[in-house]
Amino acid sequence: MILVTGATGNVGAELVHTLAGAEPVQALVRDPHTVVPPGVQAVTADLTAPQTLSFDGVRALFLLPGYPGVATAAAAAGVEHIVQLSGVSAATGDTTNAITRYMLASEREVIESGAAWTILRPSAFDSNALRWRPQLRDGDTVRAPFPTVATACLDPYDLAAVAAAAFREEALRGEILWPTGPEALRPAQQVAILGEILGRALHCEELTDAQARADLLRNTPVEYVDAFFDFYVEGAIDESVVRATVEEVTGRAPRTFAQWATVHADDFRDRQAGTDR
Repeated sequence: MILVTGATGNVGAELVHTLAGAEPVQALVRDPHTVVPPGVQAVTADLTAPQTLSFDGVRALFLLPGYPGVATAAAAAGVEHIVQLSGVSAATGDTTNAITRYMLASEREVIESGAAWTILRPSAFDSNALRWRPQLRDGDTVRAPFPTVATACLDPYDLAAVAAAAFREEALRGEILWPTGPEALRPAQQVAILGEILGRALHCEELTDAQARADLLRNTPVEYVDAFFDFYVEGAIDESVVRATVEEVTGRAPRTFAQWATVHADDFRDRQAGTDR
């Protein structure tokens, strides 16, 4: 059995659907009444309290970063293989950056846990565009921070396919994988593509760094705002690099941003939709 944490999030939900039917799957959710695919068992626990998780019958685990003690508890309970979600910034080794720090800690724990491991360091996700939904409910302008930064954004569907392959293929154990999307796009380019798909004349308002910091601080702790500025203003990471990882692992090319947006167009058309999961 495979236990998927974050099973209602953008990546976890895709992974649950990908794995369903192939072998028994448990989906870790907050609400026990969450609807999951047929054959999938919904389970509840608190990732911040590893002792609340049960690993009975679980052979493998998909683990979100930032939850100390879970990998150690899983390995002690007999989980054989952990696929750890991380991020590209972990390669910098910079523990002064709040995001990098918890990514590194997560990687270190899974490597030292005693279980077999595979680490995923994906680029930014196409689904990050869902954060624009509140703005698009109010009009046709998207206020975008870091407008000059291009990212090879990845469809969570493709990341799920890579994770599923990691569970199947022993050759991927002990590997750090770097999946990306097929093209590097700036925010304005993503907004233009989204506008074409939605049939709306969308406009991207490119924020200055001062405007971006003020906007982010409304809902984001300052240490994480500083981390984003380290990434995208100081240039600590480069997510514009396009890699062949998805095709090498899955045998098919990753989806483009336009393909992702077409699949998720209704999420933007519903003006009553809530914010991203």
